[in-house]
Amino acid sequence: MTSAGGLEGNIAFPQPSGRPKKFTDPMEIVKTKSEATGSADWLAIAVATAAGAGFVPKAPGTAGSVVGVAIYLALDRTGRGAYFPHVIIFFFIVGIWASSRVEHMWGHDAQRIVIDEVVGQMITFGIAAGRYQLSAFYIALGFGLFRLFDIVKPFPIRHLERLKGGAGVIADDVGAGLYALAILTLIRYMFIKS
Repeated sequence: MTSAGGLEGNIAFPQPSGRPKKFTDPMEIVKTKSEATGSADWLAIAVATAAGAGFVPKAPGTAGSVVGVAIYLALDRTGRGAYFPHVIIFFFIVGIWASSRVEHMWGHDAQRIVIDEVVGQMITFGIAAGRYQLSAFYIALGFGLFRLFDIVKPFPIRHLERLKGGAGVIADDVGAGLYALAILTLIRYMFIKS
């Protein structure tokens, strides 16, 4: 007969390997995102949040779109609408840089990143700027159309947001802006012609 101590080695229970398993606390995973450390990070945050519009607690994307409308109105009403395409390209390029830099701190396409909404909303008014002034009705319609397409994301917009880095953050809103631009231009054309 074997003693109780002798049976212990024959039982198929997992034995500790001498090292305890490392438990990864979920809060440690969250902390892996870095914080702003230098002036370039703070500049990227300022650009990505459209000078703070992304920090609006309710509907920061809508706040970003309002910034896009304000930029359009500022350029168009001061007679500088001809420069509007240049401003769109500038914000597009700088927005990709800022979004790429900030997503390392906040995650991909974080809600506070709204420079993409600014660019998309500006694209909505791209044809009108410098050519003709849009009435308040068409500005409101363009705003609503862009927000609709940004939220619904018809084909192929949903695929564009899968791009990596800042390009993926900006690309889906560029697509929504192009959809809104096409519909706004078509509606305005139909009512001007009739």
